[in-house]
Formats: sequence, structure tokens, C-alpha cells
Amino acid sequence: MIPIVTPEEMAAIDRAAPEPVDELIARAGHAVARAALAMMGGAYGRRVVVLAGPGNNGNDGRDAARRLAQRGVRVAIHELGHLPEQVDGVDLVIDAVLGTGARPGFEAPRVAPGIAVLAVDMPSGVDGLTGEAGSGVLGADCTVTFAALKPGLLFGAGRWRAGAVEVADIGLDTSSARAGLVTDHDVGRWVAGRDPNAHKWQSAVWVVAGSPGMTGAAHLAARAAQRAGAGYVRLSSPGIDGDPGRPTEAVGMPLPLDGWADMVAEGSNRFGAVVVGPGLGTVPDTAGQVRSLLARLERPVVLDGDGLTALGDDAASILRQRSAPTVLTPHDGEYRRLTGALPASDRFEGARRLAADTGAVVLLKGPTTIVADPSGDAYAVTSGDERLATAGTGDVLAGIIGALLADGTISAARAAAAAAHLHGRAGAVGSRHGLVAGDLPDRIPFVLDQIRGTTWPPAPPCATS
Repeated sequence: MIPIVTPEEMAAIDRAAPEPVDELIARAGHAVARAALAMMGGAYGRRVVVLAGPGNNGNDGRDAARRLAQRGVRVAIHELGHLPEQVDGVDLVIDAVLGTGARPGFEAPRVAPGIAVLAVDMPSGVDGLTGEAGSGVLGADCTVTFAALKPGLLFGAGRWRAGAVEVADIGLDTSSARAGLVTDHDVGRWVAGRDPNAHKWQSAVWVVAGSPGMTGAAHLAARAAQRAGAGYVRLSSPGIDGDPGRPTEAVGMPLPLDGWADMVAEGSNRFGAVVVGPGLGTVPDTAGQVRSLLARLERPVVLDGDGLTALGDDAASILRQRSAPTVLTPHDGEYRRLTGALPASDRFEGARRLAADTGAVVLLKGPTTIVADPSGDAYAVTSGDERLATAGTGDVLAGIIGALLADGTISAARAAAAAAHLHGRAGAVGSRHGLVAGDLPDRIPFVLDQIRGTTWPPAPPCATS
């Protein structure tokens, strides 16, 4: 994984470094200069403006300017307090004003159209913890950040203002990081291929989902579990005896509309995971049945959609009694129903707090999805995009998590993080217009094959921007 640290954690890592500050600045300047040359396609005849602040971020930019000048680039440096109103007539602007030292009300110079922008560590004016930014932030085509990602590059305006992000290794020890960005390489290592001696019950999933008039969510979750590797999928929709739309390979088992929790708990021994909630409905007895099931079920559970609604604000008291892993998959509205408030602007903190309170793994959905386990370890997933903003995609995600959890070879947190990454990648190989949730399941095997053939590390993004 690519480590993620807060600005405060990064400052501690800097202080602990055995190398002198000048050496670290030199390494950072080298990385920035290399990225600048890659973005410009060389040095000959190129012109660069460096916007430099008073701290080490500015020093990184000045060191890069010196290196570029040695290569024949014509460089002009403008210091904070004397920044021009507009920059034009150059090939590249290097923003080395503030870095992670966000300053409210910062106004960057206007940059003429067609001029590329390279940010040093963080686009100036973006909050390094939350990604919040004012209107005066200069959007970058590429950002070179050092040693680790900062949360502000993954959330809010920061994600979109940073452009392509390259993490430059300058020799700092980031082993203390409690969060990381999930990559294809990680998922390829975590998600094992099927054992030659495997049989269907080794990765069986029971999907308890759907209700009269709401079977689509159940079908999506079941199909996704199948395509993500479940050897056997049982689908039960309380109150529905026959379901002609059920995926062909899924085995239907009727459940009564009321009193079904005991049947699931007693019949689940051979299943590696149970997915509960997509389209389950909110009739009065549903909440009681979900709670009763959680109290009795000794298998790993993925709780999604109406299953989360059933918890209400009692999630902690209900889930802390469980010994088997539980994965919760709230979007912001469901998070508010579980906790009484929307997630904080520090979304890592929001996911970690709910995980610690409930003893469950929490997958907090968003443009950047966060997965946190009760210990405080966390994962960020950025593989998805706006194509997933359509009805039913969350049901698909629940099914993928169920399949990876049922396999039993990785932790619940990694199963959730890998599933979110696969989910996003499946969307990313689809059409930019008109993608629907039903398109995703059949793309999962293709994406897994792609991921297992991925080389590591990938090419630096600034070189290809």
C-alpha cells in the first residue's frame, strides 16, 4: 500500500529523520525538478515560474529551480508577498508556496490557459487533513508529494485540485503510518486464486436480501458474490417463495416474512459469510429479525442497506456482543442514522470512531471510500468514480465483500478494502454514460485477471500527464 499520513504525523516523521533538513530538501527538489522536466518534455527552450513560500515547501521549490536552471531552463522565482496577479508566457508553474500549511483566504495568481501547474506536496491553500479549499487555490495538473500521501489529496476539493499525484521517496521512514491507499498490487496479493482442491462450500455465501417488490437488490448482491468467487450462493428473500429473476446458479431458499432469523442462524454453519440487508425493506418486524440474527449468528456478516437501518442508533450495543467479524457499509446518511451525526470532515477519523465504538469493520462510502477496523488501521480506496453513482451499485459491493470474506484467507478489513477496489475498477472499465449496477458483476472476473497481471511499481504519473 501507499502510506497515508496526516500533516501532523508527517511533521513527526520529518523530525525523526536522521538526515539533515538540507539533505531532505535536496532530495525533494530533485524529485520536483524531475517531474517538471517530464511534464515539459525536456529542458531546451523551456520557461518556468516558481511560486515560493517562506518555509521548507518554498525551499523545495527553490532547490528545484536551481536544478532546472542547471539544465538550461529559464526560471523566475516569485516569493510569497510578491506573487504576480497573473502568470503567462511560460511552460510551467511550480506551486511551492504553502504545501500542507494551508492558509485560509490564500489567493494564488491566475495562470493563463495552456500553462501546466506542478504543486509541491499539496496545492497551496488545500487543507492537508480534510481536502477543504477556498476559491483561490490554483488547480494542479500534477502534485509531487513526499514519502506518503496526505489525506487532503484524497478528499474534497483537494482530490480534484491536485491532478495526478506522485509520491516521491525521499528516504523518510513511514512505517508508523496507520493508513494506506489500496492499489492493484495489494488486491492481487490479498485475493488468492482458488485452490486446486477447492469445493463449493469453502467459499459459500448466504444472501438474505430483497422483499416483495424489492428483489432487484437481492439479485445484484447474489450475482456479485458469484462473480467475485463465491463457490455457492444461497439467496433468501423473506416473504417470497418463488423468484423467477434469481440468478440461475444461485440456490433459492424461501424464508417467512416474519420469524426468519432463527432459520438463518441455525442453517448457516456451512457458509463462510452472510450478507444481510440489500432491499430487505423496513416493515416493523425486519429490524427485530436483523437484531435477533446478529445476536445468534456465529458467521461473518456483511450488513448493508436496510440491515444498517435495522440497527438504528443501537449499533454499538448490538454489535459488540458478536464474536465473528462484522462489516458495516454506510453511506453518509446511514452513518448519521447509526451515530446521530454526519461523518466529520476528517473522514478517516469518522470511520475509525464508528469502528471502535461497534467493534466492526466500517466501510464508509464516498468518492474516496474509507475502510477502518476497530484497531484504528485504515485503508483508502480511490478506484471508483462518478459512474458508480447509480442505484444498486452498493448492493453489488455488498455481494463482493461477502464473497471475499467467505473465502476466509484475508481479514475482514482487507476483504472490504479489496472489494471496494474491485468494485471501483469494475465501474472504471464501463461506459462513462449509462452504466447501471447490473453491468458491474460480469466485469469483476475481467478486472481480477487484469489486476493479477499488474506490474509494480507503475510509471510515475507526472511523466504521463
